[in-house]
Amino acid sequence: MAHPQKVARYSIRTIAFYNVENLFDTVNDSLFFDDEMTPDGNYNWTLERYSLKIQHIAEVISKIGRSITQTCPDIVGLSEVENLHVIKDLINHPLLRTYDFKIIHFDSPDERGIDVALIYKSNRFIPISFKSHRLLIFNDSDQRDFTRDQLVVEGLLEGEEFYIIVSHWPSRSGGAARSQPFRKAAARLNRRIIDSVLRINLDAKIISMGDLNDNPNDSSIKNTLTSSDRQNEESPALFNPMQSLYKKGNGSLAYRDQWNLFDQILLSKNLVNENRKSYTFWKAGIYHPAYLRIKSGNYKGYPFRTYVAGRYTGGYSDHFPVYAFLIKKVD
Repeated sequence: MAHPQKVARYSIRTIAFYNVENLFDTVNDSLFFDDEMTPDGNYNWTLERYSLKIQHIAEVISKIGRSITQTCPDIVGLSEVENLHVIKDLINHPLLRTYDFKIIHFDSPDERGIDVALIYKSNRFIPISFKSHRLLIFNDSDQRDFTRDQLVVEGLLEGEEFYIIVSHWPSRSGGAARSQPFRKAAARLNRRIIDSVLRINLDAKIISMGDLNDNPNDSSIKNTLTSSDRQNEESPALFNPMQSLYKKGNGSLAYRDQWNLFDQILLSKNLVNENRKSYTFWKAGIYHPAYLRIKSGNYKGYPFRTYVAGRYTGGYSDHFPVYAFLIKKVD
């Protein structure tokens, strides 16, 4: 008698990154240039507008990956959050509250007062250690340019050790070419962090994610961090699943009729294998459903953002979130 074939069952976990575009509270912080994001500022940033922004971001996070996992992501890297207070408001929103997200966040010296952070489901991920690494860069006049720190979190995803790096590299303001040395410096810091982790543990599973303000084929990423060789597990270079998405013309933000894929999730090579005995990379994507896009006009299809050219439009963010699925066989 033929035995019924056993169907393999899998556990799938979602890792996401979202640049939430200026998630500021309405309080003027005298230490940073946040004046325009206050009720009396240029953007007329009221409590009502802030509450809608929180609701929007919570809605997006609650839906990323849901069509496959029936739940929201287990770990989310965030950028452009002003402080701990706004992240608390976000995870306490009714759409996210039941998941019991916890926060890892440090205040960074960025002159606009924006930081990176990590939120995670406390029943899935247990942090062991976390640290903030400062990026020191200097402009043409040899004055320090204050920018975001890079956050490193070591923790256990259902018992498996992971190192997660969240970063938001220096912007392209003043031109991509002029500002490129700053992003190369950010890439070198990212590389140093990765190398220091590998010195402690050669088999470390590493995920580096963020708004890198460069595309997958830019030299800051290609020459310092990644390799397109998916196979060579021994290589200290990271695998960049966003590269194939970018080659197909996909992006997470649009500028002057061109799509860019600045938001990326990079993985150590040991996460790219087929054995599935532990959590390994399955696939990556950009979350861009219709509600996150501008419906009509010159910018049709672009991310539906909160402000356009200083005018309040009540959207979500100027970036789409990105995500990666990790998968493992379960008995």
